[in-house]
Amino acid sequence: MNFNTNNTNNTNNTNNTNNTNNTNNTNNTNNTNNTEKILFNKNDFIVKKTGKNKFSLVFFVENKNIILSSVINFDLIKLFYDLNPDIYEKVILEKNNETQCKVIFLLKHFFEDLGLSQKYSYFNITKTIYDKKIVFESQSITDVKPDIIPHDVELINSHVNCECHVITSHKIQFTIFIEIKNEFKIPEIVEKVIGNILYKIFKRVKQFIENIIINK
Repeated sequence: MNFNTNNTNNTNNTNNTNNTNNTNNTNNTNNTNNTEKILFNKNDFIVKKTGKNKFSLVFFVENKNIILSSVINFDLIKLFYDLNPDIYEKVILEKNNETQCKVIFLLKHFFEDLGLSQKYSYFNITKTIYDKKIVFESQSITDVKPDIIPHDVELINSHVNCECHVITSHKIQFTIFIEIKNEFKIPEIVEKVIGNILYKIFKRVKQFIENIIINK
């Protein structure tokens, strides 16, 4: 009895082709997610997408009138709200001590036109001081929703690491890493909005710090 092996070979070839295509598609998707690209580069601020839902921001602060490390503390968080009322509806800071705090950030409803919900962040923040570096590590609190947050406002589940590298007493480099852990892909148009929001927030904080003058 003769068996027709051509159909089997064709099937195998088709399967191999499909597997190859699927592998290529997967690789292409992974490459797209992992591609580093600049979202914002202006006035010495560089905001990058470094991976899927991962971002970084780098900038310098310089002020010859003060020892900068003396003002790098949790009080800066209050500045986020005071200097950015067009971005935050509310910021609540609860300091446990000088190295640990909790903070709630309620954002304005930026993405309403895109059908996305309003967002908030709720963090445990730890401050660690090294020889030439001050690090603020922020981890989302996911098991409790603050009473002040409306029920339809969604948590941005994220990990934020802010590294303040002391170059001199009067100059510090800020490097901020952000990873959003929510299980959704951030649309490209939203990525650009995120880059613009980060630029606005930290540009204003930078300008405030650089204009501090301590009267003797």
